Amino acid sequence: MSRSSYKLVSLNIGKPVNFTYQGKDVHTGIFKTPTAETLFLSRENLEGDGQADLVYHGGPDKAVCVYPHEHYAYWEERLNRKLMPAAFGENVTTAGLLEDEVCIGDVYQLGEAIVQVTQPRQPCHKLAKKHDVPQLALWVQETGYTGYYFRVLQEGHVSPDSTLSLIERHPAGITVKEANRVMHHDKQDREATKRILAVAELSGSWRKTFEKRLHGEVTDTAKRLNG
Repeated sequence: MSRSSYKLVSLNIGKPVNFTYQGKDVHTGIFKTPTAETLFLSRENLEGDGQADLVYHGGPDKAVCVYPHEHYAYWEERLNRKLMPAAFGENVTTAGLLEDEVCIGDVYQLGEAIVQVTQPRQPCHKLAKKHDVPQLALWVQETGYTGYYFRVLQEGHVSPDSTLSLIERHPAGITVKEANRVMHHDKQDREATKRILAVAELSGSWRKTFEKRLHGEVTDTAKRLNG
């Protein structure tokens, strides 16, 4: 397999469910499990999958959530526990394709489908509740081990044996790691913000946040991180 083709560790799906956390009902689609089936990937999501909160997850710009398996070892050590597959609620667990090499706008073949990177994943409080670690969403954000999202340019079937093969590297070269840096850490870096906004393939939600920032508006992340 060439360096531009990457195996899937697992293909994961799950419909939204309710669970009780600290006496309160939580409706979430974060509980995914690996599948052995070949599934149809539409412009909205994988067959058999679903999201509960379409503000932060799902929709055409966030049809597929991807997480690199390489990060599992770090989190297992930090959390002092063994993590099950799809521990971060991702649809695709990859071997390779980390945040410092994947760029916004990159295009990949995934089985029969063609997909494009749109934004880093923004972890929410439901990830923290799933693992009963209140700070986990913030920790994921701080480390930059976020994973990222695909939009679907061409629908098609995907199986656990499919590979992710690079079709086109975006010429701007704005990595997921760089986008995370500007979004969460160096918020006053206006030039970098403008460079990211120049990437037409950036998701609508991240574009809106960055445009507001350039106009002096502050986005409150407390609800996403803490519920």
